[in-house]
Amino acid sequence: MAIGLSGALTLVQSREQGMVQHTVIVQSRLTQVLSSLQDAETGQRGFLLTGRPDYLSPYTAAATHMEAGFADISDLTADNARQQAEMLEVRRLAAERMAVLQDAITKLKNGNRDGALSIVNSDIGKTLMDEIRGRLASMQREEARLLEERQASARRLQWWQHGALLGTLVLAFVLLAYVTWELHRRLQAATRSGQELIEANRKLIQEATARERLADQLRQSQKMEAVGQLTGGIAHDFNNMLAVVISAFELTRRALDNGNTDVRKFIEHGVDAARRSAALTQRLLAFARQQPLAPQPLDVNKLIRGMDELLRRSLGSTVRLETAISAGLWTVHTDQVQLENAILNLATNARDAMPDGGRLTIETANAFVDENYADKLLDVPIGQYVMIAVSDSGKGMDTATIAKAFDPFFTTKPVGQGTGLGLAQVYGFMKQTGGFARIYSEVGQGTTVKLYLPRFTGTPRGMDERKPAPETPNAKAGEAILLVEDDERVRSMTTASLQELGYHVVAVDGAAEALRHLSREQKFALILTDIVMPDMNGRLLADEAVRRHPGAKVLFMTGFTRNAVVHNGIIDDGVNYLQKPFTLHDLATKVRRSIES
Repeated sequence: MAIGLSGALTLVQSREQGMVQHTVIVQSRLTQVLSSLQDAETGQRGFLLTGRPDYLSPYTAAATHMEAGFADISDLTADNARQQAEMLEVRRLAAERMAVLQDAITKLKNGNRDGALSIVNSDIGKTLMDEIRGRLASMQREEARLLEERQASARRLQWWQHGALLGTLVLAFVLLAYVTWELHRRLQAATRSGQELIEANRKLIQEATARERLADQLRQSQKMEAVGQLTGGIAHDFNNMLAVVISAFELTRRALDNGNTDVRKFIEHGVDAARRSAALTQRLLAFARQQPLAPQPLDVNKLIRGMDELLRRSLGSTVRLETAISAGLWTVHTDQVQLENAILNLATNARDAMPDGGRLTIETANAFVDENYADKLLDVPIGQYVMIAVSDSGKGMDTATIAKAFDPFFTTKPVGQGTGLGLAQVYGFMKQTGGFARIYSEVGQGTTVKLYLPRFTGTPRGMDERKPAPETPNAKAGEAILLVEDDERVRSMTTASLQELGYHVVAVDGAAEALRHLSREQKFALILTDIVMPDMNGRLLADEAVRRHPGAKVLFMTGFTRNAVVHNGIIDDGVNYLQKPFTLHDLATKVRRSIES
């Protein structure tokens, strides 16, 4: 009887031990779910900061691991209604958190970086994670309580077993001692398992912290590497061009001091270097997607046909130009000048890749980006596009070169023959206009660069025909201009330029003095104002001027501004805008157009 009782108690003890192990497994799966969510957050933030698809690997893997963890917890807690309810709520909150992560990823893929960052900077993700952690902690506490109850039950059974076997025979006593030792050993093993789980959780937290710290260090390293490359390229190119400007003016001054007035060649060299400096600035703005655009409905086929003479002249006699124009091409909505510059950039790059001559082909076609293609490229929105392909029969590029081709200041050309900003400018313009660019190339087989511009489905109002540049227009009799510019040197030179065109100029150094002149009875044909000024920006000054004098004409000028008259990279409707630096012809044309608008 005693042996039978001992055996029965041993079976009960074994069942209790199994329940202890069951509790440990549930706690492990709960930890796995939290770790998967943290991995998903790490992957999403890495992608938002770098834009690189490979950073999404932890996010993709986390979804699978988390779902497996939930399935295990559901099976393991099937007999516990409270834990089942908590598990379902955690599952719902986790799905919401993953949806928020996916929303930010989708916005970045669609080019809406500000929207993606606004989601990351909001409290919704933190709120969801705090609630998830709270509920997981509650489930952990419930499992800990069950573990404690089951361990206590095992200990009580042990004492019952001792009492039942006190009066048995020696054999029964020996058997009892053995069973007691075995149960004690198993209890210790369960205790060690619990301690090992606690230690594993501690190490997991340390590993996650270290991983996040390493990710931050990697992002900072990549950022500093990019800044260093960009700064070095800018310094190199600007120093070269500034050296020409300084030398040209010093030689001009020495020649004039010596009574020699034949200084035209020096002046021409200085002006050319200054123009190339301005072009470099515009390319940097284009790469950074800060180049102000003036988009309009555009027929790409007509644009390419209109560029035929310019392209042939740029390519030279050794390169044969061919075009493959697609009938029924859709309309696009983009900046015509910037698109022309992009095509010309690609054409000159192709020419340089064919030093012994060859064939350049420009092709247009309608294209549709489906879900499969968009998923492969990650940052490309699904939709309809107009494709422009520029192909050459040149040397081609290897995979490593293709990967860096859009980087600023990366070039394979000899020193002095390229800034490394041509393709970077094309890339930045395409991203800013809502499209994308791709390179296809094989060494020895040539290169194709494809530009994809979103199809325009609005009403094609006023599709401009490109007209020949008119002569520099001068002032009409009695026209006065109020010039507002806080930089003394720019104000002086702009005043001289306007006077050269025949305008009467009142030049002031800020908005306060400009408003005093506007309070008088003198009438101005135009207010020409800088945008970025210390006391009041040009847009606010213009608004006040129009309020005081309805119908007043305003022309803005600036070297760079984010949001005064340019929003999302597009110049505001109805705004007259002059980009610094400008030529006398640019100034004359913009002033005349603004006055007569």
